[in-house]
Amino acid sequence: MEIKEKFPGAYLLDGRLSTKNLSPGKKVYGEQLIKTDSGEYRIWDLHRSKIAGAIRNGLAEFPIKPGCAVLYLGAASGTTASHVSDIVGAEGGVFCVEFAQRSMRDLIAVCESRSNMLPIFGDARKPDTYAKEIGGTVDVLYEDVAQPDQARILVENSKLFLKSGGHAMIAIKSQSIDVTLPKEKVFKQVILELSPEFEVLQQVALEPYDLEHLFLHLKKK
Repeated sequence: MEIKEKFPGAYLLDGRLSTKNLSPGKKVYGEQLIKTDSGEYRIWDLHRSKIAGAIRNGLAEFPIKPGCAVLYLGAASGTTASHVSDIVGAEGGVFCVEFAQRSMRDLIAVCESRSNMLPIFGDARKPDTYAKEIGGTVDVLYEDVAQPDQARILVENSKLFLKSGGHAMIAIKSQSIDVTLPKEKVFKQVILELSPEFEVLQQVALEPYDLEHLFLHLKKK
């Protein structure tokens, strides 16, 4: 089997995107586990992770690296967050904010076997309410929430937690913002709202893995 490093901590196993399992022998969402001489890898489902879809569709730079501190807004049941956990490794950390109670139960179960993941039951629209849990700044901020004020949420969390010059990523969901407008117009409006706070480094369309989102890689000004 051919193993290539796509980005630090993210690999291609015979062309299939994967991460090295931080919790060997354990699956998170039914993903395939592959054992090799260099360790156990988890195949990263492109249809269940917008970050994975963005990487496959040509993301030029991936800011999440081994040792990073990451604030993940909208961690849901931990599918993508667990791969982020693999990447940052034991020296990094993933602060996982989720508001839905059912998803939070699943997320807590994932975090129990991953010491670098901290589940935070909180509303991403109110970052001051979980500031104590974060306890400082992070290297990378990632947002995947289905809210009409996605841009404001990213900006407010960035002001409190993202270090100067830090990187952010967001999956803009057009249907959650305005179903009456073409998605291209919605994406343009969100980018305009983000521009005072962030430099847009790259825009990545997620088709065919996701039809209603645009993925942005940003840098804090």
